[in-house]
Order: sequence, then structure tokens, then C-alpha cells
Amino acid sequence: MLKEKAKERVILGIDPGTTVMGFGIVKEVKTQVELICMGVVKLDHLDDHPSKLKHIFEKTVSLIEQYNPDCLSVEAPFYGKNIQVMLKLGRAQGVAMAAALSRNLPIFEYSPRKIKQSITGNGNAGKEQVAAMLKTLLNFKESPEFLDATDGLAVAVCHSFQKISADPTKKSYTGWNSFVKDNLKRVK
Repeated sequence: MLKEKAKERVILGIDPGTTVMGFGIVKEVKTQVELICMGVVKLDHLDDHPSKLKHIFEKTVSLIEQYNPDCLSVEAPFYGKNIQVMLKLGRAQGVAMAAALSRNLPIFEYSPRKIKQSITGNGNAGKEQVAAMLKTLLNFKESPEFLDATDGLAVAVCHSFQKISADPTKKSYTGWNSFVKDNLKRVK
């Protein structure tokens, strides 16, 4: 976990999927975030679910070995109307997480709403809005073939934006009373 506190770090973001898995890799130096790469892993050519999971695991390990990220950030599966789809997405997420764990990477999970909120300021933003904001934030021109690529990138950027609130040296408070109790000298 010490690598996670570095001033410079590489973040791998993954948007798990069983048809298309999106990924994005960013390099963070202090408060600047720059795009290293983004892309997709197409899985629709594979016939069965176990083969797709194996491919997700292998591709995630390959990305880790190629780019040597300091952590993995992954989008949490969301609850939809089809429980079978949610279960398959959960397995895809779990396999990507297992790949990171096999390489001793810390893992951070974010809800789709949290990711959209971090990137656009609107937790209900569409994929196109997220992609457009990422183009502005990271100063790239090309539009990926699949928005799953920018979704994966959004997960990585979201994690980068969280570092300030995730500082373990800063105490968080449950309310005004707990703040006052710990900071009597600061309150008049």
C-alpha cells in the first residue's frame, strides 16, 4: 500500500464487461493527470462465459505487466432489472480484481454514479458526456470506437480525483460535534 501514497503514480482503470471490457491508464504527477492509453478488450467472439473470464484475467495481467500501474480502480457492477447480467458483470469485475491481487496491486472500487459525478459533476451524466469531459480534461482528440474505453479511463481519472479525500493523515468527522470535540482550541 505504500506505493499508493507516491507523488507520482500510474492508475489502471477498468470498466468490466462480458462483451466489451474498457480500460484506461493514466499517469498522475502531483495534481496533473495525463493519458497513457485507453482501449477495449472485445469478448463477443468467445462462446462461453468461462472463456470470457479467462480472457479478462489474462488481459488484465498483461496490462499490469506492460504498464506497471500502482493500483487498479474498477467500476462496481450496478443493479439492473436482469439479475443474470449483474451476476456476469460481477464475475468479470472479480476476475479483473483477482488479476490485480495476483500482482499485489491495491484495488479501489467506484459506483457508476460516483465516477460520473467525479468526471462531469453530474452523477446521471451519459457516456457521451463523460467522454467529452475526459477529452477536455486529458487533452486528447481521438474518439474511441467504443465508449467502454472512455468508461475505463473515467474509472482511473475518478480514482485520481479521490486522492485528496483519501489522505489517511486527515481525519474525517461524523458531524459538527465530533469536530468540535477534537478541535477545542480552534473553536471560540
